Amino acid sequence: MAKKKVLLDTDIGTDVDDAVCLAYLLANPDCELLGITTVTGEANLRAELASVLCKAAGRDIPIFPGAEKPLMGLQKQPIAQQAAALDRWPHDTFDASNALPAIQFMSRTIRENPGEIELISIGPLTNLGLLFAVDPEVPALLKSLTMMAGYYGVGSALEWNAVGDAYATAIVYQAEVAVHRSIGLNVTRHVYMSADQVREKFRADLLKPVLDFAESWCKDWGGITFHDPLAAATLFDDQICQFERGTIIVELEDGAIRGKTYWLPGAFGKRHEIAVDVDPDRFFEHFFSVFS
Repeated sequence: MAKKKVLLDTDIGTDVDDAVCLAYLLANPDCELLGITTVTGEANLRAELASVLCKAAGRDIPIFPGAEKPLMGLQKQPIAQQAAALDRWPHDTFDASNALPAIQFMSRTIRENPGEIELISIGPLTNLGLLFAVDPEVPALLKSLTMMAGYYGVGSALEWNAVGDAYATAIVYQAEVAVHRSIGLNVTRHVYMSADQVREKFRADLLKPVLDFAESWCKDWGGITFHDPLAAATLFDDQICQFERGTIIVELEDGAIRGKTYWLPGAFGKRHEIAVDVDPDRFFEHFFSVFS
């Protein structure tokens, strides 16, 4: 079976699950990771954290720092906290003064591989919003778009990636992609490990820097919720989550909570997919199998 061609857009450096996700993709024998772009504040340090994992994996993956500020509104995520670990690990350095090279790289890679690229987004959607705005043919050239974004459960909740840049989020959800998939907070919160479980299970060499990054996170949060790895894993095992088709609306009205997502099942041509359930045991079995 041919490997899946993947581009990853990430805000690695805040919640440690981005680093967990990148390690998973680097270790996955069915993944051909063609490139990584980083997004939101201190995008250069986020790129350096991605470089740590690529070097630990012995891989030369193109990495580009992308947009540091949202299209509109205030910066909600100015600091890459896990960059405090960079001095302990070999890594390349990057300049984040210009996001254009990241957008150009994504556009060029997708155009060179029409109908083959699986784009995974696990951060605020600024880079994707810019990409789809400046090159509107790109969405139709993707094989799929998989995002950890939004909340689609009972009641009202906000999800960080969707509200981080509401206008970019709206652009991305309006784009016509063959497979437009969202794994929301209502599902990802069911795949959790305590700090002790993480320390016990993260034994592979590639997970050692991730464990280092995770220590400060676990002190504050007590463990890791595998939001982003779950989104990525659905590309490689379609039985981990159950999906439903419908339409997602992004709130942009003045006076409302910009970036809030609304799920309309079966509506308007069923443009989007959301995860509605997850098998945590199957997910964790699959996740750790790539490191064995």
